[in-house]
Amino acid sequence: MLIRYKQDELGKTLPVANIYTQPEHKIQASLLDKDALWAIKKLQASGAEAYLVGGAVRDMMLGTTPKDFDIATSASPRQIQRMFWNARIIGKRFKLVHLVFKDKVLEVSTFRSGEEALDGNNNVFGSIDQDAKRRDFSINSFYYDPTSGQLLDFNHAMEDFKKKRISSIIDLDESFKEDPVRMIRAIKYSVSTGFTLRWSIKMAIRKYSNELSRVSTSRLTEEVNKILASGHSCDIFNELKRYKLLVFMLPAFSIYSSYPQVQSSLKEMDKQVMLAKQGKGAEVQLADMIKALVDPLIVFTDEQMTIDQRFKETFRQIKVLISPMTPSNYDIELASERLLCERGFKTPRNCVRVQRPANRIPGRRPAAAAQRKPRGEVSAEGAKKRRTRKRGPKKSPMAIAGAQAHSEQPAAQTSAEVHDL
Repeated sequence: MLIRYKQDELGKTLPVANIYTQPEHKIQASLLDKDALWAIKKLQASGAEAYLVGGAVRDMMLGTTPKDFDIATSASPRQIQRMFWNARIIGKRFKLVHLVFKDKVLEVSTFRSGEEALDGNNNVFGSIDQDAKRRDFSINSFYYDPTSGQLLDFNHAMEDFKKKRISSIIDLDESFKEDPVRMIRAIKYSVSTGFTLRWSIKMAIRKYSNELSRVSTSRLTEEVNKILASGHSCDIFNELKRYKLLVFMLPAFSIYSSYPQVQSSLKEMDKQVMLAKQGKGAEVQLADMIKALVDPLIVFTDEQMTIDQRFKETFRQIKVLISPMTPSNYDIELASERLLCERGFKTPRNCVRVQRPANRIPGRRPAAAAQRKPRGEVSAEGAKKRRTRKRGPKKSPMAIAGAQAHSEQPAAQTSAEVHDL
């Protein structure tokens, strides 16, 4: 183990972090996303610090492939935006950068200082050790540099990790008031990792559970989606209900969540999600997750319903059961269609609307198909220009050799590297 030091205002040298090497933290390079590695290398090449942070590091330390890869850096959002062609700045109180790819989004945040501006703006940037003190829980506070293989620990989190426990870095009276969603995450991390919550966290959740009522529906929707996609949704929902948090997230569903049919449906979905994560099954879509959540609770009292009426009634019941969750109408329509088909009912034609693309590269518009000419189709004017085009001078042997050397450059590993090359 190595130690990272810094000098205080008086010039005194102080230890600020423990540094673990690959034989100590045992993170496998094969679990790392290539686009995340490309982004970190590009940030470091510009002179900035850049690390993988959060749940991605935690999951890799547990030997599992992370779903999301978050990056923390010393570069400001504007510097990041100028550096990456696929960057998009989001947020108001604290600005983040999303690097948008075809099949994923990498979130890049600038180190925070822990201070706020006089106007309440949180865009006060700081150093890595200041940023580490703003992390929510110990097991999410590691900083991993994939280029050197070093793992930085500013909060003695490795001790918690070895003892399989979860501690809060921020004072709990402040933490859960500042962001009540942390209570949901604490329970989610505990169930998914098998780690135990400290007694102080358990008591604080019971004390501040009512704070969850002021969280926006969009954030609650995001958390429910993550729980459904975790592969541990049944156990997480049960724990959330035990701590009286589920009633604020899914009030209607919480009444029926303990029913044996609901438990069986969620457990079966969790099996499918885990198989998909292991590459042994098809990907489980959000519509299938919503269907598993509500399937045992959908009932029809009128057997004389038309096809359209039954579909609309299914759609309505799903909306009520998952309220205030706000997924797209496409996902609810698809869940309704699959639920009805599984029960042997017919569904209206074109009952599911066309889904909009999830990720769009900033500043890039899809090419209009109408403007494209079929391959092989050439206008008469174009053919005439081709016939009259003069041939250029023959290339010299040196030019040919240069072109061959250029073509022998190493192939790009990712779509991002292709764009850079």
